Amino acid sequence: MELKELRPYQKDLLNKTRQAYLQGYKSPCIVSPCGSGKTVIMSEMARKAAEKKNRVLFLVHRKELKDQTIDTLKWWGVDMNYIEVGMVQTIARRLEKTIPPKLIITDENHHSLAKSYKKVYDYFPNARLVGFTATPVRLNGGGLGEVNDVLVEGPTVQELIKWGNLAPFKYYAPEIVDTSKLKIRRGEYVAKDIEDLFQSRAIWGDVISHYKKLSEGKQAICYCSSIKQSKEMAEQFNKARIKARHIDGETPKPERETVIEYFRQGKILVLCNVDLISEGFDVPDCNTAILLRPTQSLGLFIQQSMRPMRYKEGKTAIIIDHVGNVGRFGTPDMEREWKLDPKKGSNNTKVEEENPVKQCPECFYTVERSTEICPECGHKFGQEEKEVEQVESELVEIGSFDGFTTDYREPKDCKNMGELYSLAKNKGYKPGWAYYQGKMMGFIK
Repeated sequence: MELKELRPYQKDLLNKTRQAYLQGYKSPCIVSPCGSGKTVIMSEMARKAAEKKNRVLFLVHRKELKDQTIDTLKWWGVDMNYIEVGMVQTIARRLEKTIPPKLIITDENHHSLAKSYKKVYDYFPNARLVGFTATPVRLNGGGLGEVNDVLVEGPTVQELIKWGNLAPFKYYAPEIVDTSKLKIRRGEYVAKDIEDLFQSRAIWGDVISHYKKLSEGKQAICYCSSIKQSKEMAEQFNKARIKARHIDGETPKPERETVIEYFRQGKILVLCNVDLISEGFDVPDCNTAILLRPTQSLGLFIQQSMRPMRYKEGKTAIIIDHVGNVGRFGTPDMEREWKLDPKKGSNNTKVEEENPVKQCPECFYTVERSTEICPECGHKFGQEEKEVEQVESELVEIGSFDGFTTDYREPKDCKNMGELYSLAKNKGYKPGWAYYQGKMMGFIK
């Protein structure tokens, strides 16, 4: 069987991982963005191990991911006689029946601190470990140092967009919803409170109207906070003559496969769900992500917001954020510093001195704070900015925008305020430094 060719950055990640083992590390965590082909890298690692007749245990946390992984391994030409792909919950219950592996590969490695994973790792202490994730961070902000001993980092989202491996995107935030009164349980917002937040007809109406305005006729995946809300959202789209369906983990598999096939064929425009279509779930390419679930999880935000960024020639992804997640995390292409250490005194909602972006009140496009005329609709920003700025003062910094380049090291290299804010972040400076430089350079009047 003819082997497929890895991309240069995928080969580089494999080489870095090999070097990590040679340096004495036992459990590297490979970090690479959504859509960068992590399953292919894992498949190549499994193929090389199987060639040496080494047993590989491949851990996933969902049945759908198991089926998809097996299909990809076979497609990549892996000798399946040496591979066991299993749901971690199942493997943890039948450890004594599992052939001891030489290598344990963990998909969605940010789950690896769960008891089921650690039970498997402890049972096979002589096996090498390797985990793959786009977000090596726990929900509480801590790192994965209890399991992994080194981070092996791949390219950034901005680099993948520049190289044509991910689609560029436009990010809209039509409603910055006040989440200050939502209760948090086990690190996440309480689903019932989120449901109550969305009972306003104005909010529901905005979802429909903004889809029509920003992405009408294009396929979208709508992420909701509960099954009830997802079903209601699908109903609202259908009432607006926009073909939509809801699926969840309890939807019978034949029905779910039928719905996804209809989505693939373009018979369905909007696919509503809760968390089902997030981590590694294989659905056809789509153009738009509609975010209706406020979350404290950076991982969940990145998985969902980047869903439409799979590359397709000529495509620009649309992300419509109705719940202010951009205020908590920034845009999905923001460069982030990952660490294995637990985050002491973590507070995921860090407030910066000044938010470098604002939303256009007419079309809701997210633009740099210094923008005077909206590039999307031509709106001239005026006195209304003061009111918007007060609302947005609680948002965290957004350090990158569509079309950014990272090839600047000094203020003179920057062409706009967005690049100045990105430079400030890279240098560890406060946003006020970028603001002052922008004043000096004439970006801010």
